[in-house]
Amino acid sequence: MEKIDSSRFAWVGESAHDREAIGRPSLTFWQDAMRRLVKNRVAFICLIIILVLTLFSVIAPLVSPFDYREQHYSHTNAPMGTVCNESGVSGEGHKHIFGTDTLGRDIWTRIWMGGRVSLTIAVVSALVDLILGSVYGGISGYFGGTVDIIMMRLLEIINGIPYLIIVILLMMIMKPGMFTIIVAYSLVGWIPMARLVRGQVVALKEQEFIAAAEAMGASPWRIIARHLLPNTLSVVIVRVTLAIPGAIFSEAYLSYLGLGIPLPMCSWGSLAQAGIENFRIYPSQLIIPAICISLTMLAFNMFGDGLRDAFDPKLRR
Repeated sequence: MEKIDSSRFAWVGESAHDREAIGRPSLTFWQDAMRRLVKNRVAFICLIIILVLTLFSVIAPLVSPFDYREQHYSHTNAPMGTVCNESGVSGEGHKHIFGTDTLGRDIWTRIWMGGRVSLTIAVVSALVDLILGSVYGGISGYFGGTVDIIMMRLLEIINGIPYLIIVILLMMIMKPGMFTIIVAYSLVGWIPMARLVRGQVVALKEQEFIAAAEAMGASPWRIIARHLLPNTLSVVIVRVTLAIPGAIFSEAYLSYLGLGIPLPMCSWGSLAQAGIENFRIYPSQLIIPAICISLTMLAFNMFGDGLRDAFDPKLRR
């Protein structure tokens, strides 16, 4: 019996892209998203930059021969690459890769210690925003009606309080430091997350699988925790990656204004504030922390854009 070549036949209106999609192996939503994220070179490079900065912030202060609080008045404001010992500048001793500041402290060690502080504040604040915003927005969006109206009006009231006033009041009540900055940022930073999750939940609660869960007797809290919030995860992850650079910038300008990390602890913002005093004579003391802040914020923003494209089902190939 003669064999029929099926490649000669096609459905009317079927394109080459449709035939390629039919022959493509089946992928889950997360597998397809990760595949497209890896193919996005800009996002992948930004992810590598984030990992490198994080790795240096964790490891560099541990392996550095200098402590971030260690002062050597015999070799202050040393240029980049200077080799110093206890008695002063010489050809023997440890190298100050980024030089020293006005108090003789090693800038290399302080840069990465400041990166540890800035990234810790940003990541913890983003996680707090994630938890508070997801729970608040999920409850408001699912119950709707009067509950939704009251909860949204409370958001508007909280959002109307200037962030800087909250920080100043907390600085008067609490001890200045990382915890105070995290609390101050978390008091208002979770509001965009709550609004985002609420909008997603309002759209999802009309789906058939929610009606099926309700018909099977699932409680509202189980529906929110097991069905609604997990289905908003892709959008929430993108929001978290975009919230981290905002938290870094907030900490930087608070430290720049003198309302951030107290001495001798340092952050990128406090290092930039100290470097601007000697910018005309020693510009590297300001340029180095400014580059770290800019590079980190740019990397997180571009990576967040890449995640948003990867999780967008309309862009699936």
